Amino acid sequence: METRAGDPGAFARFDLSRVDSPAFVVDAARLRANLRVLADIRDAADCKVLLALKAFSMWSVAPLIGEYLDGVCTSGLWEARLASEFYDGEISTYCAAYKPGDLPEICRLSDHVIFNSPGQMRRSAVILDQARSEGQRFDVGLRVNPQVPTGEVPRYDPSSPGSRLGFPLDQLTPEAMEGVEGIHFHNLCEQDLEPLLRTWDAVFDAIEPYFGQLKWINMGGGHHITRADYQREELVEFLRDAREDTGADIYLEPGEAVALDAGILVGTLLDVGYNGQRVAITDISATCHMPDVIEAPYRPAMLGEVDPPGAGGAAEGADLLERPGASGAGGAVRLGGPSCLAGDVIGDYHLPVPAEPGSRIAFLDQAHYSMVKTNTFNGVPLPSIWLWDSDTDALEQVKAFGYEDFRDRLS
Repeated sequence: METRAGDPGAFARFDLSRVDSPAFVVDAARLRANLRVLADIRDAADCKVLLALKAFSMWSVAPLIGEYLDGVCTSGLWEARLASEFYDGEISTYCAAYKPGDLPEICRLSDHVIFNSPGQMRRSAVILDQARSEGQRFDVGLRVNPQVPTGEVPRYDPSSPGSRLGFPLDQLTPEAMEGVEGIHFHNLCEQDLEPLLRTWDAVFDAIEPYFGQLKWINMGGGHHITRADYQREELVEFLRDAREDTGADIYLEPGEAVALDAGILVGTLLDVGYNGQRVAITDISATCHMPDVIEAPYRPAMLGEVDPPGAGGAAEGADLLERPGASGAGGAVRLGGPSCLAGDVIGDYHLPVPAEPGSRIAFLDQAHYSMVKTNTFNGVPLPSIWLWDSDTDALEQVKAFGYEDFRDRLS
């Protein structure tokens, strides 16, 4: 299972005992650093950058987001409501399929309403016309499927065969483009520039006949722009060329790039045992708190994980047969959550702390997607949410969850 890299940054000096457990801790200083990179790209390329709320919707930092970005993109009515309530700037809404009853409010809240197919756009024409007659101002866009697979994991690749996301480029016709004011495509996942260039080659040829018609082209998210090795100068040149070639405004919708390496998930070892290898139960659940660990799957990097003997870096699976009573720190331990699901396993780790109840651990790069995907399966408590500023050392708990949050989701 792949270990997803994480940069500890300032968290290397954060005292995990300062927060309760489990807890997400987000570093405002790292957020600002990521946002500055994105704003610099935006200014240099004369494009627009929106935050993808689906990846990171911690609205307590919305004022910070608004200082740097042009707005947000949302995935339906509830995210559009959240955007209108807390975030500044434009709101771009795309949904794989809208409920007709949601569309009037989505039109009222959004600057761009993007459809997944020409068919649904046509069926919604009466609603769209009514909204505009009432003074609502919004553009109508169409998401296209580039049909250019670029991802290593098919379930995260929008261009996988049979994908439900976007109208296939090879079906694009003048009839399908009637009433379309903008084109949207999202084809990347944690990737750099080269897959975007391959995607654009296909999209460009298909939409070139409509350049005079299009107000904007939205290149979606999945761009790892804030990663240290991303080709930013080349990206700026590409975006400038795209704007000049098409005559349209160019949008990017990063989500992960906004919060990359900006958060950790803190937990506590609750029990330690042995079953052919050392096993520990934590109050962090892969199933409830980091579901991508199971869905992707991947092994999240641990803050301060130590290298096993003879290894050049933290290695999964080494020294798995250590007997009970072996040294605490450094011994390989399989970590799992408190739920009853047998597969609620995070991974095998050489811990930076003693493998004993009460020890604190933290997983890196957990601000994006983990926080928005948490659930209360099995009655497992949700992690609290803290905002830390590594520049000032200010620390604030912005959200805590209790039994009522579990109870009120049920009936």
